[in-house]
Amino acid sequence: MTPKEATGKATAQQDRPVTLFTGQWADLPFEEMCRLASEWGYDGLEIACWGDHFDVAKAAEDDSYVQNRRDILEKHGLGCWAISNHLNGQAVCEAIIDDRYHNMVNPRVWGDGDPEGVRQRAAEEMKTTARAAAAFGVDTVVGFTGSSVWHYVAMFPPVGDDVIQAGYADFADRWNPIIDVFDEVGVRFAHEVHPSEIAYDYWSTVATLEAIGNRPGFGLNYDPSHMVWQGLDYVGFLWDFSDRIYHVDCKDTKLRMHNGRNGILSSHLPWADPRRGWDFISTGHGDTRWEDIFRMLNHIGYDGPISIEWEDAGMDRLAGAPEALDFIRNLNAITPPTAAFDAAFAQK
Repeated sequence: MTPKEATGKATAQQDRPVTLFTGQWADLPFEEMCRLASEWGYDGLEIACWGDHFDVAKAAEDDSYVQNRRDILEKHGLGCWAISNHLNGQAVCEAIIDDRYHNMVNPRVWGDGDPEGVRQRAAEEMKTTARAAAAFGVDTVVGFTGSSVWHYVAMFPPVGDDVIQAGYADFADRWNPIIDVFDEVGVRFAHEVHPSEIAYDYWSTVATLEAIGNRPGFGLNYDPSHMVWQGLDYVGFLWDFSDRIYHVDCKDTKLRMHNGRNGILSSHLPWADPRRGWDFISTGHGDTRWEDIFRMLNHIGYDGPISIEWEDAGMDRLAGAPEALDFIRNLNAITPPTAAFDAAFAQK
């Protein structure tokens, strides 16, 4: 279904729906989350597969559960174009499965906590997620992959390139069967380029796509916030990977690395601590060049959802989420260059 069919809110210049990612709101019941998002004016949700928001096992097997989720969305005038399963996807390739995962992955994935068992059950959970997305009527799943080599990022003690290449091979061995199921049910996986993942910057993204033969079932979730503090050209990233941008999340980043003491690794300090080198911040208040991003999204023809991911530890989310929506709405209304030219030419 199109954005206008799903929500009735998108305008001629705003064909891309603006959604709210529910991952940071999973402490709230799904119905309450829908009520808030609707009152603020969002077109829909990017629904997280944890909390009570979306159970993939139920959705894959129970038509009445799927209908219940649809009914709640419809009651509040909301659409959905993607579901997200970052937490379980992270465990598929993770090198270090420890107690952090006990409360992060689904209990059925954790099981007895045996690390390899968790990885294999996480892979099955992601296959189920593909089937659940298809049953729910969405064609994109956003998430993480994990990485067996991320802990080598500091390059000391040093490891040979063969170890790193084995990490990409491990990713391919574990994720190709998952993407096979995505292909079977007509759903795409959008990997979020993010620290601790197999693809976390530009060249690791190139290597990741090459490792699975650039198969189309595996693409990217674009979130510039993770690229800003790494010093990447996040606008050029859109151009180079234009055919792989399957979903867009909006988080902003504020750099604090100007006093000679704050660094990009942030010293194990908690979010919002002023001694950190960077922080997530309310969209529009950070150092991200949002207008450049949206003009490039127009240029590459991206017409999918624009999802706001709220993660500012220094602002109340009930105030920040509607403010972020207003900011993104204005950017989303930037007319694509070809449309602007055609409109001007037609008036001559």
